Amino acid sequence: MTNLLKYYKPLFPFSPSLISSISKSLIHTHTHKFFITKSNPLPTRITTTFPSIPLVQSRQLTTHSNSNGDISTEKQSSQLWVYNTMTKQKELFESRVPSKVGMYVCGVTAYDLSHIGHARVYVSFDVLFRYLRYLGYEVNYVRNFTDVDDKIIKRANELGEDPINLSRRYCEEFHRDMEYLHCLSPSVEPRVSDHIPQILDMIKQIIDNGCGYEIDGDVYFSVDKFSQYGRLSGRKLEDNRAGERVVVDSRKKNPADFALWKSAKEGEPFWESPWGRGRPGWHIECSAMSATYLGYSFDIHGGGMDLVFPHHENEIAQSCAACDQSNIRYWIHNGFVTIDSEKMSKSLGNFFTIRQVIDLYHPLALRLFLIGTHYRSPINYSDALLESASDRVFYIYQTLHDCEDVLSHHDEANRTDKIPPETLNCINKFDEVFLSSMSDDLHTPVVLAALSEPLKTANDLLHTRKGKKQALRLESLSALEKTMRNVLIILGLMPTSYSEVLQQLMEKALKRAKLTEDQVLQKIDERTMARKNKEYEKSDTIRKELAALGIALMDSPEGTTWRPAVPLALQEQPVASA
Repeated sequence: MTNLLKYYKPLFPFSPSLISSISKSLIHTHTHKFFITKSNPLPTRITTTFPSIPLVQSRQLTTHSNSNGDISTEKQSSQLWVYNTMTKQKELFESRVPSKVGMYVCGVTAYDLSHIGHARVYVSFDVLFRYLRYLGYEVNYVRNFTDVDDKIIKRANELGEDPINLSRRYCEEFHRDMEYLHCLSPSVEPRVSDHIPQILDMIKQIIDNGCGYEIDGDVYFSVDKFSQYGRLSGRKLEDNRAGERVVVDSRKKNPADFALWKSAKEGEPFWESPWGRGRPGWHIECSAMSATYLGYSFDIHGGGMDLVFPHHENEIAQSCAACDQSNIRYWIHNGFVTIDSEKMSKSLGNFFTIRQVIDLYHPLALRLFLIGTHYRSPINYSDALLESASDRVFYIYQTLHDCEDVLSHHDEANRTDKIPPETLNCINKFDEVFLSSMSDDLHTPVVLAALSEPLKTANDLLHTRKGKKQALRLESLSALEKTMRNVLIILGLMPTSYSEVLQQLMEKALKRAKLTEDQVLQKIDERTMARKNKEYEKSDTIRKELAALGIALMDSPEGTTWRPAVPLALQEQPVASA
């Protein structure tokens, strides 16, 4: 009798925020086939660095067929709509220069390892970067490093280290985190310490235009001189309170005035300026560096929602004070990562670093978790949701691995250019959902949910009697795998190797379960013996004990294997939607 993989009903939904318009009936899963057995052990060492995969550079071609089933393609047109924080509404994206986009995203203040709040920012804008390139735009993506700041100086003094060297070290750590998360490198990554001349020039221009003033070597921006202050955030001047990098200083003309240049203090790095030795304020750096690489007027300025006020509000004021033609078309901000409904941040002390999370969960599981909620919505961090994301990526990569495996055993030259109508229909529907959802303010959760149908179709072809007998089966599998692979590339979820990532996911599951491969295989042997001796209660106990740890046992005529699964206790937890 042919060994068929059984379908299983998922006990845990895949996404923390499935859009209501996506029917739950779209979510189908199959048991996974990439198992660990004695003959298929895990590698002793698993690499955790994943180079970015080359991006799809042009819009996806929608596949159609004529009455004979011959494949033809046509380019889909699309219009990207994005939510503009400035206007508080979705707007049709139109770049200032046709086919070119200038995008500036505020980077990290590099004094410690980055947390998953940072991960969400840069994964969100990486998706936008990838999608803009997919639509055919040439994107000049600028993301800065703040390497001169009060927090850096404080941390360096605590460690007895040079502030610039400390920051440089954490810039490199940030690069490693971004590589783990498959974030593409920006076009330019300017650092504050390398752009002091540009910052000084902008401060001089602001003073010359009557919007800045100097007191004892400190230079402040006069918010009273900028009548449109508050237009981005909708907040009033009195909301610009201490504790948000707004220093209380009785010398200021208005308590809301903020520092453009800070006079040097003992033990701090400094540069020469017309106002004496000192260093830049926080807000001026982004205005100066964005103007340096993109000009005073460009397309997109982005960052986390916490930057809307005061940082981005102050950037607008500075840039407009320096150049009255300054204009950024679209202000885009991502929502917070929360824990117990409270914003996750270093200042609150309730954060997890990226390294802490990916020590137990695969980086691509973390990335899927982050894009499984719409980028503007808050996302609540929990082990249950990360387990769900990990289970989902395992299923996706297992399906694609199986497609690749089957196709590798057949000569591509023997395939035709025809695909069955039902497969074409599945692909075309998925393409339509992908394009419409991504073009509607990057609705990645809808795309992830829509993946279920081509995944199910592929698994039917791979593992059911009917599917294995279907005409043009290989052509269908090839087309489905290519379609899903292209979307995964755009979402930044494409691994270097399906088999490698499956092994890594299993290694992470063993680590979370605090088990070794040998211990799991020993339990399988004990259960096999118990079943042979008709000790079914003992057999069920072993299965349940492993299931509680996130290890699912799969029985077949060839024997028992295992795969990662959501631990039983977490399966019972309700999933809060964002």
